[in-house]
Amino acid sequence: MYLKPEEVAWAIEEEIKGYGDKPVEESLGYVLQLGDGIAQVWGLDDVMMSELVEFSNGTIGMVLNLEAGSVGVVLFGAEEGIKEQSIVKRTGKISSVPVGEALLGRVVNPLGVPLDGKGPIVTEHLRPLESDAPNVVERKPVSEPFQTGIKAIDSMVPIGLGQRELLIGDRQTGKTTIILDAIINQKNTGVLCFYVAIGQKASTVARFVAALEEHGALEYTTVIVASASDPAPLQYIAPYAGTAMGEYFMHKGKHSVCFYDDLSKHAQAYRQLSLLLRRPPGREAYPGDIFYLHSRLLERAAKLSDELGGGSLSAIPVIETQANDVTTYIPTNVISITDGQIFLEPDLFYAGVRPAINVGISVSRVGGKAQDKAMKKVAGTLRLDLAQYRELAAFTQFGSELDETTQAQLTRGQRMVEILKQDKFEPCPLEKEVMIIFIATKGFLDDIPLGLIAAYEKEFNSFMESKHPEVPRSIAETKDLSKEMVKQLEACAIEFKQLFKADHKL
Repeated sequence: MYLKPEEVAWAIEEEIKGYGDKPVEESLGYVLQLGDGIAQVWGLDDVMMSELVEFSNGTIGMVLNLEAGSVGVVLFGAEEGIKEQSIVKRTGKISSVPVGEALLGRVVNPLGVPLDGKGPIVTEHLRPLESDAPNVVERKPVSEPFQTGIKAIDSMVPIGLGQRELLIGDRQTGKTTIILDAIINQKNTGVLCFYVAIGQKASTVARFVAALEEHGALEYTTVIVASASDPAPLQYIAPYAGTAMGEYFMHKGKHSVCFYDDLSKHAQAYRQLSLLLRRPPGREAYPGDIFYLHSRLLERAAKLSDELGGGSLSAIPVIETQANDVTTYIPTNVISITDGQIFLEPDLFYAGVRPAINVGISVSRVGGKAQDKAMKKVAGTLRLDLAQYRELAAFTQFGSELDETTQAQLTRGQRMVEILKQDKFEPCPLEKEVMIIFIATKGFLDDIPLGLIAAYEKEFNSFMESKHPEVPRSIAETKDLSKEMVKQLEACAIEFKQLFKADHKL
């Protein structure tokens, strides 16, 4: 084929136009050693800690160890196609995650890649995985309640917006169910939820997401998944990714809550990485900075000052114990970082008390400051009554003769336990919580058979909605219980009790 000279000249001119006069500098390294999701890389002398690097097969890694002769890199993807002497490039970017409105209602991995098949996530905003916690001047005391809709928590272990409250207990005691109910209860409250699933089975997470969708709670929730089949580096960065997504809204003046389910598996993933990076092991083979791992995560939860918009990020970490033992390394670490803990007990769970919250050990260090006035007024004696009941119940199981006072305390305690039972997916609004606790503490249930307490509560709520709707409406609007309202509530309770006794032939 004959080529015309002008065609050749045009091609050469185009090549010259596209030629840059400045050489492009790239920082390259070479893989020395690879295995178990860890690469030792030589040659990246100017790389930063937590910087992202790219391998020859397109896999992204993060620098986690800076050593004299090499850097330790954890891989976020497949090792296939990477071998010794493969080229590794710096990206110049610190590990970040996409944040913003576009992530609400989505299921993503810790890098922000969608897993739900609903198309790409379009957002201009990025936040680094690790950032400094707000300092003392930037914070204000926790004062607004975070309503979980769970009577036992809202009345006795109240959680505030900006607080860190630990959920701790053995496996299969209802920890994730409490989280699910709390998320469902945030409907129409403006509180945004971020659920981080670490090291769980994919089928378990799928059921969780399906339950959120069924109850219309997914639209204000982001689910971040690093399942059991994902590499340890992804499980390690998952809670930081969830926190970064929640922080974006906190700085916008909104309220967000991050649930970490669970930090026991997170600590195990970090232990695996640390041992593979040849960091010296300490107690239970965890590295020396295992406390810092969780403290720098949970300290980012805060209630910001009014000058900074008054937004908040609350943290609800979960820890799984073995055989009820809270004295092991990771549980004691996280207990000392958080502002209280909700302890779930297997014995209560198997006895049918659900949620199986042990009120004696559970505590909120923010307490009544994060409680509405109405709840504070009715729940003041509830905790004490229950604690006395537990002591008496343990003492009287030996079958000794009981005087009338002791018998009355036992009767009251049994009714208290009964009204705090709650089915899953049925979070309770504040006004209903206040009314039933008021009735129980005032002794209106003392002569109602235990088997009818659940029916009594249901029928009482229906009675109030149909006959006296102004009472629950007033509690919901004012979040307080005035003296007039107390009198009206007592009159309603007396009226209903007579109707209930007549209906059930008591």
